[in-house]
Amino acid sequence: MTTAQDSADRPLVWLPFDPARLGDGLPSGVEVVHVDPGRTPDADGYDRVRFFVPHYEGGFDVAETLGRMSSLEVVQTQTAGVDNIAPHLPGGITLCNARGVHDASTAELAVGLLLASLRGIPEFVRAQAEGRWAYEPRRSLADSTVLIVGAGSIAVALQRRLQPFEVDVVRIGTRAREDESGVVHGIDELADLLPAADAVVVLVPLTDTTRHLVDAGFLAAMKDGAVLVNVARGPIVDTDALLAETGSGRLLAAVDVTDPEPLPADHPLWHSPGVLISPHVGGATSAMLPRMYALLRHQLTRYAGGAPLANVVVDATSA
Repeated sequence: MTTAQDSADRPLVWLPFDPARLGDGLPSGVEVVHVDPGRTPDADGYDRVRFFVPHYEGGFDVAETLGRMSSLEVVQTQTAGVDNIAPHLPGGITLCNARGVHDASTAELAVGLLLASLRGIPEFVRAQAEGRWAYEPRRSLADSTVLIVGAGSIAVALQRRLQPFEVDVVRIGTRAREDESGVVHGIDELADLLPAADAVVVLVPLTDTTRHLVDAGFLAAMKDGAVLVNVARGPIVDTDALLAETGSGRLLAAVDVTDPEPLPADHPLWHSPGVLISPHVGGATSAMLPRMYALLRHQLTRYAGGAPLANVVVDATSA
């Protein structure tokens, strides 16, 4: 990658926020400016941008924007998932995600949704609004089996947070293996492991393979009264199949993502029994920005120095 020190030739970096937020120590070999295509559509310099950081919340035409960036070399997302960027990525461009940035926040929410669903927190909130003392014994997370479908860094962060709750945590990845956190079962073992799980947490990226992974057959294999938690992407779950199972009262669900998203006000999922919905806030916490800024500082330093980038999802050399 070019790292010329002549200011006229320095690679141009577009950030969706003031570069001052990254603090001191940015490499002198790059020109870092605040341009957000979704909010400053008349910006100049599209043909000079080499390193692009999209806004966390999107808000721009991905294909049109990337297509205008004729000198683009790197796209660094602020999200762990890249399903909104990858399909539109021209050849010869490196795509990096924000692996590690959202681990703590997303794992926290997964635990919170699971506990809230099991302990009936939504019902208590409704009862409080009505001034009603709604005593009822509830299920505990302790002594249960939690199946995590996914074995990435967020799954590992979730496993660490679940273990003090005295649960049996089982992880499933694309293939069977062992890592620093223990055993990972292969996806081919899913059918055997689902019936024993008291809760299933979905933590896989959205791809052609995982779209509707959680379908009618998947849900039918879950035991009566089990909880499905989705903190990944909405289309991984077949919404109609989920409605059938929650509508009958056989399964509970706590989801941070939906399909469609945002969920329309008249959608039946809002009112399906035993369903708890949060509005895709898994990574949107106070922990995000400091970690994102640290990742960007490291990435820009690597980029300016010609060093390999971290969190590479699509490698330009193999695209």
